[in-house]
Parts: sequence; C-alpha cells; structure tokens
Amino acid sequence: MRVAIKVIGTALVTVLLTYPLWAPQWGQGILGEFWAAEMPGGLIAVLVFFGLVALYCRGLQRTLMLTGHANPASVWWMFAIPYNFTEDFFIVRNVSVSLAGRMSDGFVRRWTVVGYAWCAFQILSLFPGIAGYVGGAIAIPLWIGHWAMTSFANNRLAVADRAVAAV
Repeated sequence: MRVAIKVIGTALVTVLLTYPLWAPQWGQGILGEFWAAEMPGGLIAVLVFFGLVALYCRGLQRTLMLTGHANPASVWWMFAIPYNFTEDFFIVRNVSVSLAGRMSDGFVRRWTVVGYAWCAFQILSLFPGIAGYVGGAIAIPLWIGHWAMTSFANNRLAVADRAVAAV
C-alpha cells in the first residue's frame, strides 16, 4: 500500500509540476515564480531555498539520531524531486513515531499536525493560480513553525540525554 501511495502521489505531483508544459495558459507554475527574478536572482532564490531545506533536514536527522528510532539519513529524501512531495508525509510520520514516548503526547500530536499541514499546503502550492499562491503562503509559515518545533524537541532531547549520561 505504501508503495502504491508513493507512486501515485509522485505521478500526481509530476502532473502538477509539469502543467506549464501541457497547459501554459494556466501560468508558469512554481518554477516560473523562481525565475521571475531573472538571473542571478532566480538562481540565488533557488539556492537559498535548498539551503534552508538542507538545514531543516539536518534538524530532522538530529531528531532521529537523538531518538534512535529510524534511519536518520532517510530525511534527505526531501531533495528527491518530485518524489519528495509524497515522501515528506512519510518522513513526518517516521519522526513523529520516533518522538512518541520521548516528548509529551500533546507536543507530538501538535508536531505531527503541523508537519502534515505544511506537507499538504506544499502540494497545494503547486496548483495554478490563486490556489497555488494561497497554498504557498500557508505552507511556508507552517514549515517554519514545524522547524522551530523540531529545534525545540531536539534541545529537550539533548538535555534529557545529557542528564541520563551524567547519572
């Protein structure tokens, strides 16, 4: 079932990413937004974005290292475009499972909801027109909030690990 969800999800995301090729009347899509700044602005925007994604992945990797639950390197699938749009949901789930029992149930629940929300709105951001703009406008603050929650969890987990090591 997981494989089917990933294959179908990736195929649907690919359709959304490529609509400027088969429906140019709908607009230039997300890539058109990056290149609207022209060179070198568009390239700088893409590099900054991917740099931020790398820092976010590093935070999630640290969470998995601190919890020891799942393969920490698995978070780097966030760079496997277009597969990542579907895989992000599974990454959030894996990290959420790893946080269970290490953080309060309420925190894990909120962390998971915010994570799934940014994943969903990220996909909405691929849609043409106003839906895409709204999706992106909501996805980015959710992603930043999720990143902040991840940093908070990592700090708490590291403090707890140091306390155990000191005993």
